[in-house]
Amino acid sequence: MSPEAIILSPVITEKGTMVSTRGNQVVFRVRPEAGKDAIRDAIEQLFKVTVLRVRTLNQMGKERRRGMMKGRQMDWKKAYVTLKEGDRIEFFEGA
Repeated sequence: MSPEAIILSPVITEKGTMVSTRGNQVVFRVRPEAGKDAIRDAIEQLFKVTVLRVRTLNQMGKERRRGMMKGRQMDWKKAYVTLKEGDRIEFFEGA
């Protein structure tokens, strides 16, 4: 699987911003079947950084309701990637 197929998008939230400033971490939405080694290799190839640690968690999809109809959002996987000191991944340059 290519690195572009493993890493789906960055997760930009308040918590994601907080962990990036405190612990030099970045949060990504990844494919559910991707393992930690595959995520590590994909990040290192795409962004040319050194990854120290990868923590993953499975987010369960929320139940949604629209009138009488019930539905459920898809389950997805989130990866917290710890980078080597001095390495950075900037999503909003100049902001």
